[in-house]
Amino acid sequence: MSLQRIALGLSYSGQQYEGWQSQLSNKTVQDQLEKALSTFAQTPIRTLCAGRTDSGVHALLQVVHFDTEVERDMSSWVRGTNRYLPSDIALQWAKAVPEDFHARACATSRRYSYLLLQSAVRPSIEHQRVGWVAKPLDAHRMQEAALRLLGTHDFTSFRASQCQALSPVKTLKHLHITTKSSSPSHAYYRFDFEANAFLHHMIRNIMGCLIQVGLGHHAPQWMEEVIAARDRRQAAPTFSADGLYFLGPRYDAHWGLPLGTPSYDWIL
Repeated sequence: MSLQRIALGLSYSGQQYEGWQSQLSNKTVQDQLEKALSTFAQTPIRTLCAGRTDSGVHALLQVVHFDTEVERDMSSWVRGTNRYLPSDIALQWAKAVPEDFHARACATSRRYSYLLLQSAVRPSIEHQRVGWVAKPLDAHRMQEAALRLLGTHDFTSFRASQCQALSPVKTLKHLHITTKSSSPSHAYYRFDFEANAFLHHMIRNIMGCLIQVGLGHHAPQWMEEVIAARDRRQAAPTFSADGLYFLGPRYDAHWGLPLGTPSYDWIL
């Protein structure tokens, strides 16, 4: 039998997991997915993802690929694997792809959203699904600061010490903030990010800085100083993972892969 390469799209809630990447604890999304795939296929299967997510981070469209000699139709890969997955992880689609497709290397960019609740009262139903600040934020100041991050920069100031990326230079293509407010003391904010790639904790460190600007502790121009410093100590503390969602990678159209899933309706 010849090997077939298959791409999968999956979504998951990250609260119960130690991130994407396999660990000795087996408490990661990759461990759960590979266990389910291997059980369904009755042979060991290893996967490679488009973008690793940290502990507590959610995904609406993680994309992975794997090679196998097992012959199943694509809908069977979805239904059969989902049978063995925990309730907070689910395959959304499966597609046969050429052998030169690579979930990570072929991605032209990655997209994330951060959902933030600004309220004097802590979240309840949204617990671990949104970040939270108790004091009012200034959306215009945060957007002005966000504009200073766009383009190609050395993002060392927003890089975790354990980051394994070969270079801190990344291109941030999009960072936009929208808000929905029911009163001056209660609002939801959504921060949309798109870049060619992200450093470890890069978005959460940017969020920490944007919130400091929104609270009035720094002027929007401070963001330029943080970038120029190339020093993690000059930026704000890393913000909570709770409201961070991996929206998925972008690929060239010729691969024919979905850019979204039904779960997008929940966040959009």
